[in-house]
Amino acid sequence: MPKEITFFCLLMGLSIAGCSSGEDQFVYSGFTDRNLSLDGGARIMPSGLIELTDSMVRQKGHAFHPSPVLFHKSGTVQSFSISFVFAILSIYPESGHGLAFFIAPNKNFSAAFPTQYLGLFNDHTNGDPNSYIFAIELDTVQNYDLHDINDNHVGININSVRSMQSYEAGYYDDKSGIFLNLTLNSHKAMQVWVDYNRETTQINVTMAPLNIAKPVRPLLSTTYNLSTVITNLAYMGFSSSTGTVTGEHYLLAWSFGINSPAPPIEITKLPELPHLGQKAQSKTLKITLPVVIMVVLLGACIITFVLVRRNLRYAELHEDWEVEYGPHRLSYKDLFDATEGFGDKNLLGTGGFGMVYKGVLPVSRLDVAVKRVSHDSKQGIKEFIAEIVSIGHLQHRNLVRLLGYCRRKGELLLVYDYMPNGSLDKYLYGKDGKTTLDWTKRFQIIKGVASGLLYLHEECEKVIIHRDIKASNVLLDDETNGRIGDFGLARLDDHGTIPEATHVVGTIGYLAPELARTGKATPLTDVFAFGVFILEVICGQRPIKLNTEDRQLMLVDWVLEHWHNGSLADTVDIKLQGEYDIDEACLALKLGLLCSHPFTNARPNMRQAMQYLNKELPISEITPNLSFSMLALMQNDDLNPYIILQCPSEMGFGTISTISGGR
Repeated sequence: MPKEITFFCLLMGLSIAGCSSGEDQFVYSGFTDRNLSLDGGARIMPSGLIELTDSMVRQKGHAFHPSPVLFHKSGTVQSFSISFVFAILSIYPESGHGLAFFIAPNKNFSAAFPTQYLGLFNDHTNGDPNSYIFAIELDTVQNYDLHDINDNHVGININSVRSMQSYEAGYYDDKSGIFLNLTLNSHKAMQVWVDYNRETTQINVTMAPLNIAKPVRPLLSTTYNLSTVITNLAYMGFSSSTGTVTGEHYLLAWSFGINSPAPPIEITKLPELPHLGQKAQSKTLKITLPVVIMVVLLGACIITFVLVRRNLRYAELHEDWEVEYGPHRLSYKDLFDATEGFGDKNLLGTGGFGMVYKGVLPVSRLDVAVKRVSHDSKQGIKEFIAEIVSIGHLQHRNLVRLLGYCRRKGELLLVYDYMPNGSLDKYLYGKDGKTTLDWTKRFQIIKGVASGLLYLHEECEKVIIHRDIKASNVLLDDETNGRIGDFGLARLDDHGTIPEATHVVGTIGYLAPELARTGKATPLTDVFAFGVFILEVICGQRPIKLNTEDRQLMLVDWVLEHWHNGSLADTVDIKLQGEYDIDEACLALKLGLLCSHPFTNARPNMRQAMQYLNKELPISEITPNLSFSMLALMQNDDLNPYIILQCPSEMGFGTISTISGGR
């Protein structure tokens, strides 16, 4: 259809039912029988909706306009306008992770990650100027790594999921000028407009509820020359992703115009949104439903007594102060059903703080790990719940996410992401028939744990001290990435504050020597445990080992002795059989020694440790004449350092007679 005819039709108020045949504009008011390109979890539903993602976890989906658009004219991106109608549905107060409109040079997003990357980028392409992707994100998860402002915002993105400009979702009322909030995960359809002006290079993003005309004042406005981002021929589309908490992301309509406003969307012709978690009712169901209701009401009188008795089985402990933590509270019945009654066949393991069971949540079908912990509700449980809920907000690829909790009398249940490959120690020590890990994976796990600790110590709103870093608390996901788990001992402190003294907790062999004197857990006590962890991963040996004389020897002293003797490579796990990068192994071993130094001022912080691992800084040298165990004893005020220095042979090299085992 020629442009003049299309323009004439628009002036006459005629609606365009589908995509116009011209290359400069189109409008979809519903997507029934439309030839869009789809991938991942995306599908066109019989009602005409595009479902980008459903209730599956860690899913991504894309919907593209089938043919590329010629954006450039004389080497400059032309003015364009987009409008679309979307809706996000979730059974949870939170949903993940949102959706985005994008313009990209191609339709291949096979290497993109879901979760916070919205199905557009991965660890390597995020922030790469050669991605040539312009996007508008509708984000429902606050990710501290990406400097998100909250868990309900709109952002303008250039080659990254870190927005160059963002604002909480909402719109400005034309009459009053007051800003009115909108909730992206409201189960309601909303409309978004995106406009780019070629002359001023201005980008405007506006949104409003479905039946309100486009507000005059945009939600976001910035200037950026998109000619440096959008390629001459480029594809347009929508991308969405889910994380550990799911959400259903729908697209109801879409229109586009170059050098003209996007054609109007016919609101009256939009498909209906489905009932959350339910399929559309058939006519037969509508007829039989009243009959079924009558039968249920008649039967209710008979089964009420049975149900009351049954519900007593799932009785929980509630207190008024827990109302503020509502979204993180899960029902005991759901956890009971998820774990098949905490049956032995679902038991994953037993630790010092309780038993852990595998489960599948009944509605979301999310795989979880449920830890049952005994507690005394009179001793700080309110503060403990506050801490675990705060930890539940953390978002980092190297942390096991704490999804929520449940309380019964004398029992606390903590619900985590399920890690299919279990704990790292089973691979290091051959438990459960696990094969060993090669060098590349071990070094990757060390760097991942370092990144997670750096996030806990420096990049969160509060300083989080884990206090129990060790191989058995590092879990491996389906790609064998290391994730820090078991926050049962974690403490939260404000940045810049002095940690309070408390009773010593942790595992023998990983405890920093200053803990015995002060009882104060600090980020540097985590660094000490991380140093021991590095040696454990590389040497394939526990922190406390037996020497040839059946005397207990600290692993750190054994490695230190080999360093002094010039035989550091001999400490690498023999199961690697020489198939490892000797330079990387020696670097990591030296860092392990440096981190586990008995003197706190000799240890690096986690940011410096990451710089060492990334080879951005040269590793410091360590030249003590005594073992680290002897140096640690020198810090005890009750011992005379002169005696130790004069009689090291009598006290033994790195031997321990008073410490045994770990929990």
